[in-house]
Amino acid sequence: MTLKESLDECMEALDLFLNNHFNESLDLLRPRVNDSMYHALIYATVLEMQAMMTFEHDDITNAGLTMKSAAEVCQRFRRKSSNKSDGDSLTEVQLHAEVCYAECQLQRAALTFLQDEDMVSFIKGGIKVRNSYLIYKELNASIQSNNCLKGPSHLHLAGGISFGVGAFNLTLSLFPPRILRLLKFAGFSGDKEYGLSLLHDGATGMNLRSMLCALLLLCYYTFLTFILGRTGEGEVAEAEGLLKPFLHLYPQGAIFLFFAGRTEEIKGNIDEAVVLFEDGCKAQQTWKQFHHMCYWELMWCFTYKRAWKVAYFYADLLSKESRWSKAMYVYMKAAYLSMLPNDESRPFGEDEVELFRQVPTFKQKIAGKSPPTEKFAIRKARRYKSSRPVRLPVPVLEMMYMWNGFSMISKRPELTEGLLQTLMEAERSLQESPENEYSVDDRCLIHLLKGLCWKNQGQLDAAEESFKKVCSSEKKIRFDHYLVPNSVVELGLLYIDQGRRDEAIKLLHKAKQNYKDYSMESRTQFRIHASLAKLKADPGEDADTHL
Repeated sequence: MTLKESLDECMEALDLFLNNHFNESLDLLRPRVNDSMYHALIYATVLEMQAMMTFEHDDITNAGLTMKSAAEVCQRFRRKSSNKSDGDSLTEVQLHAEVCYAECQLQRAALTFLQDEDMVSFIKGGIKVRNSYLIYKELNASIQSNNCLKGPSHLHLAGGISFGVGAFNLTLSLFPPRILRLLKFAGFSGDKEYGLSLLHDGATGMNLRSMLCALLLLCYYTFLTFILGRTGEGEVAEAEGLLKPFLHLYPQGAIFLFFAGRTEEIKGNIDEAVVLFEDGCKAQQTWKQFHHMCYWELMWCFTYKRAWKVAYFYADLLSKESRWSKAMYVYMKAAYLSMLPNDESRPFGEDEVELFRQVPTFKQKIAGKSPPTEKFAIRKARRYKSSRPVRLPVPVLEMMYMWNGFSMISKRPELTEGLLQTLMEAERSLQESPENEYSVDDRCLIHLLKGLCWKNQGQLDAAEESFKKVCSSEKKIRFDHYLVPNSVVELGLLYIDQGRRDEAIKLLHKAKQNYKDYSMESRTQFRIHASLAKLKADPGEDADTHL
């Protein structure tokens, strides 16, 4: 098969994949995985996407072995010379082999981080990332200086380089400098804008990596910017612009229906989002893992509407079907039941106290560590171990905060008002209960969440007062130490919105430097980094450099 024929067939396979014909896509690729670098790479990529969604150990292992074989196939087509300065003397096939090999290394690293628990594997993953980064860096320099041969399939080559260099720049720009130093990427902080522009070029060109570039951008615009806690209208508009041509080409494509639902959810159009997530589930039955992604979002959509029993139903489905995080799903089931009045019947006769007690038994480890959200759920569920547990006041809304759900409904005053009512009721209930060791923590949690509601409603003085109440209780908080640094961050973000830049910077630096070892610390640190980067106010950082 010529390079062009190989690329054409892989494009056809991706087309099948995006039309929900997952097995047919793999069937088309499989016969040539041992003799075509592109067939090997795309076949392994599809299996890796499946593994990342199923989280089944066997799927992750199989994807890892397949990606390793793909790297070996690419290696056969790479240059034999060890002299790397002769970029201009590479043939077209060798150039493509370099890009495919770098991509295999990058994807193998991602799987290594998921797969193994020992530090040796973690370091091996880091070495693969570094190797991949160096290949992309060299190829990018070559293509920028017009040193490399422009063959008939140059469009696909440029797309591959755009994907790799764009992914590195965007991803590394999100990491605080201290983490980059740990990853041995010292002196390279990534240039976010450069990364985004390259991925946009890749996503809008008709090349083999268009889908990968588009998916990475959609993940960034609809998930990462939200988890990082700062998002603007720009991201939603960008996501919609990217989705439009793909939805036109693949109107029933489960992946794109999912992202369309997520975009509506971000805009606060919860009912429209629900319809799109449900359509995403109906669109295909081959990969149930797509359903799980939709169930997770549907759970949150019904949370915003305070439909606790419907949200519980989706958490229950996830706890039975998905391997991603059983501890989190069982915690959420218990949390939804605890939001119901005491005299209301529980679905399936389940009992929240019993469910909270089960949470620690589902703990799992990824790359030798428990996911921070699981650790958080297990820590919160500890309250229910005693024979007379002190109930959590609003566990659903607390977890909603961790996923930055309050900004989802910022344009829907009636949804914010509903959550504010729930918080007021919880506050009244606390005031009427006898004091206990958790009382201060619980009151502070409610102040923090009320502050977010006030902010959504434009009552900025009330929001400021709520955040300050938490900060002033710092010495009295006994368990939930994350509340103070997060309240400091929220106060800083509030000041940014009010144009009080210097005060905001001071608070963000305080949150960054003065608090350590609290729940979900890395997520808070990422948010601080993102906010300071936006304000261009982090003197401790290296100047941005890109590949």
